[in-house]
Amino acid sequence: MSVSLTPAAARHVEKSLAKRGSGLGLRLAVKTSGCSGFAYALEFVDAANADDECFETHGVTVIVDRRSLGMLDGTELDFVREGLNEGFKFSNPNARANCGCGESFAV
Repeated sequence: MSVSLTPAAARHVEKSLAKRGSGLGLRLAVKTSGCSGFAYALEFVDAANADDECFETHGVTVIVDRRSLGMLDGTELDFVREGLNEGFKFSNPNARANCGCGESFAV
């Protein structure tokens, strides 16, 4: 099982952690929400929990709780700029449907 970052996403997370002043890495989780049933949740964390899996990509740690891992296995996060907007883009092979905003998905 794995979750990964593109080089652009890793650079963005590294810069954000440096600006924050500390942190172990980026937590990626799934919560019940959105128009398609599930939504991605991201937060910077200082420590992993006992039920977390940690993945290192391009020198950045991505932390995923075991409950979310089944829905996120194989997911790649990219950081993209489109016009004036920028943000994470999720490429999740487990998603069977995505909403128009790209923030929620169904499995």
